Amino acid sequence: MLLFARYADLLGLATADLPIEAALSVNAVIDYLRGLPGGEHLPAVPVVAVNHRQVRGDHRLAPGDEVALLPPMAGG
Repeated sequence: MLLFARYADLLGLATADLPIEAALSVNAVIDYLRGLPGGEHLPAVPVVAVNHRQVRGDHRLAPGDEVALLPPMAGG
């Protein structure tokens, strides 16, 4: 699990290893993060990428997948 910018600050970590159980979804990972100190400040539907591809919350994870929680970005 990779956390960037504000999310890393909120949760006090930039990376975390999460044990992946069979058929674990991205939503389950988000729920886990919400249970950590600071996790209550995560948005209702954060942007998540798995293996460098943006996915929805119902995406199922496999062992070894890289999950990244992406903060809102602005640019020009």
